[in-house]
Amino acid sequence: MPDHIDPPHATGPASETVKAHSEPNSLVFHAGWFCPFVQRVWLALEEKGIPYEYKEVNPYKKEAHFLKINPEGLVPALEHENKALYESLVLLKYLDDAFPEKQLKPTDPHEAGLVRLALQQISNVVVPAFYRYKEEGAAFVKSLQDLHTDWFRSGATWARGDTIGWVDLALAPWVVRFDLLKKHRDFKVEDVGTEFQAWAERIVDRPSVKATTSLPDDYEKVYRRYFEDTAESEVAKATRKGEWLK
Repeated sequence: MPDHIDPPHATGPASETVKAHSEPNSLVFHAGWFCPFVQRVWLALEEKGIPYEYKEVNPYKKEAHFLKINPEGLVPALEHENKALYESLVLLKYLDDAFPEKQLKPTDPHEAGLVRLALQQISNVVVPAFYRYKEEGAAFVKSLQDLHTDWFRSGATWARGDTIGWVDLALAPWVVRFDLLKKHRDFKVEDVGTEFQAWAERIVDRPSVKATTSLPDDYEKVYRRYFEDTAESEVAKATRKGEWLK
């Protein structure tokens, strides 16, 4: 088993973002540059313009302090004024609650409920199908088609309207990784539909997405283990068991 991720740090545009957030701050973002769950929260931090300190966590050699923050040892995690939280969707909500300027969640209670239902569908259906694409490629395409039909507003710039929000940020990291599926599994985003394809092109061109994305070759190094079924991450283990991370 390896003892580090190769490379051990973000590259490309994401490395510049890490450098810009290397100074101590009361808000500490414990992250792994390669992790799509981390990128969800990273996108929210960048979209909201919140000052933060970025700390890279080696998933194979977790420091004692980090394990006190999250005993499961998983990124992402946040420390804010010496109080810790973890899990990506929990952190999205926390950032909007703690930093109410430029809300990413809807203000209307009914719309907020619909968004939470969409997030459940992303987490429980779309994301697992991504990692099982080798066995269930058609199921992944259908999961995206169903998500688009159920929760994307036709003709809107972003998933739920003209303002980017939680649904966009929750799915965006896997869109960044579509090229890996295209290369290794013959995935075609156009098979999902033209409106979804247009949204996917907009999301990868979003400044926050570009700023939190590393070089394609470096994602290739990490995800090759998934395609060879040799990955030992918690995501990989859960996928093999038919389980999912909450």
